[in-house]
Amino acid sequence: MPPTNGSGVVFSSASTPQSGQKWLRRTNNFLLVLVICTNLYVLAVPFIPQLLFTINSQGDQRKQLEQKLSTPAGSSSTPPAADTPQGNRVIIPSMLLDQPIVEGRNMYRALDKGVWRWPDGSTPDKGGNTVILAHRFTYTQPKGVFYFLDKVKTGDNVGMVWNGKTYVYKVTGTRVVKPNQTEILAPTKRPTLTMYTCTPLWLPKDRLVVTAELLPDPATHPELDAQINQP
Repeated sequence: MPPTNGSGVVFSSASTPQSGQKWLRRTNNFLLVLVICTNLYVLAVPFIPQLLFTINSQGDQRKQLEQKLSTPAGSSSTPPAADTPQGNRVIIPSMLLDQPIVEGRNMYRALDKGVWRWPDGSTPDKGGNTVILAHRFTYTQPKGVFYFLDKVKTGDNVGMVWNGKTYVYKVTGTRVVKPNQTEILAPTKRPTLTMYTCTPLWLPKDRLVVTAELLPDPATHPELDAQINQP
């Protein structure tokens, strides 16, 4: 017989304390699972690109990119995008990277698209310090363009296709600096390529910087030989 109070009013079983406790337990269990899944996502996502890089490294992609550095630029039949004048690109075989270079004054908009050339720096055809940067990791875009910049080592070759010519640089050093160390943007006597991104992955409080110097190539840029030979 259903429970009643002294006035004969019948209580619904849905309003019993046991029913409320059961609903509360289900809600707590759901929230617990949600928290666990979120934490697993936060911990695992930064490593997914690394796993994919390991898999891709087993192929011949790096050799193909190295061949591009010795192949005349402009042979592709794919038209360049509107914000990549004349198909300007950066090629980094040790990162398995071949990406367009984005131009513009709006840093945040440019970085959302890929590799951004700092407009107050130089360009490969003029010598001096050409500066490019890109995201390394964000949770909305886990594999940033420069995610594997730490794979680049001293002695590696890096190429920039600029206005139809391929400029090949040799990496001379890597280092970590603070965000206020703006000397990495300063002009240089020798033709230099400076690449940087945020580091470390979870707490991007510093900047990982890779510098490279242009290799001599009289067939491509004889006008830069004087800068290359600077002491």
